[in-house]
Amino acid sequence: MKTAQSYYAGKINIGDVKLESGVRLSDVEVAYERSGPSDAETVLICHALTGDQYAKGTASEPGWWSGLLQSGGYVDTNKYQVIACNVLGGCNGTTSALSRNTATDQVYAADFPQITIRDMVKVQRLSLDKLEITHLRAVIGGSLGGMQVMEWGIMYPDFMDVLIPLAATPYVSDYAMAYNHIAKSAIISDPDWNNGRYTADRKPAAGLAIARMVGMITYRSDHQYNERFRRAASSGPNSEFEVESYLNHQGEKLVSRFDANCYLTLLQAMNSHDIGRGRGGWQSAASKVKAAVLTFGFSRDLLFPSEEIATFTSEVPEGRHVCVETIYGHDGFLLEFEKWGHHIREVLQQPMKIS
Repeated sequence: MKTAQSYYAGKINIGDVKLESGVRLSDVEVAYERSGPSDAETVLICHALTGDQYAKGTASEPGWWSGLLQSGGYVDTNKYQVIACNVLGGCNGTTSALSRNTATDQVYAADFPQITIRDMVKVQRLSLDKLEITHLRAVIGGSLGGMQVMEWGIMYPDFMDVLIPLAATPYVSDYAMAYNHIAKSAIISDPDWNNGRYTADRKPAAGLAIARMVGMITYRSDHQYNERFRRAASSGPNSEFEVESYLNHQGEKLVSRFDANCYLTLLQAMNSHDIGRGRGGWQSAASKVKAAVLTFGFSRDLLFPSEEIATFTSEVPEGRHVCVETIYGHDGFLLEFEKWGHHIREVLQQPMKIS
């Protein structure tokens, strides 16, 4: 019989971590969220670019994936223990550019080392070791989180039963990197960038806001924008169209909760994503996956087209692909759970029979 549900959000120290680059990070801390029965099978959640560890959240402050993770939900927190970690390099408690470098006693800022998706996954695995979790029912994540899911299946192929990457391809395309370059350029061109050594009261807010605006355009489809705004004028004082007000608001929101150095760190990590790097190509890497794989693509996704995700799925030993029809494009993995959540519930119930 499983123990009663519990909820905890905190940090653990996993000690020193050697990165892919050879750089050694000291005293790495990982912020995480843990919910559900402590003796149940565990599901690991991996978050997207500007996400955090609060995937489920609480009744008073629901998390970014609370529509998927809840009592009686598609990932039922009565049946599974659900863990989500803030990624290495993120700005919500895990070691990042905001952390103090123990070697210099100074905040890393722009001196935080380059990291990769594989570094993120290694840190997650070390965190699970600290939490005494030796096996996972599933690893689930979308976008940057989906990239982590794929690496989990290759780096630690015997550690989980099921891999569920959403809205992620086996490598980041040049097209997606082009948008990331615009976002990076906006930040480092900001007059307050100061080579990444800005202060809390003078930071590259305009550059980070523009970077977010660029991202928001790629996360949704042209159809969704046109249907939502219909060339309506804003009621604000600046004679803007509603679409302009919307993008300005999204930029301001991110500036209030995210750090520019961390944003650049994670964009560069995303650009590094290629499961085939050093492994003889992505097809060879995919063939080494042992877990059952359920992938999701979302129609009108500019960055990670569903057909490219399906091609990855065809290369793993046991895989099934679902294309979700949506007007939202890439952001479909954060919305309309009723369209696709039942597939996740089914595969969790029968993890080795997904076809």
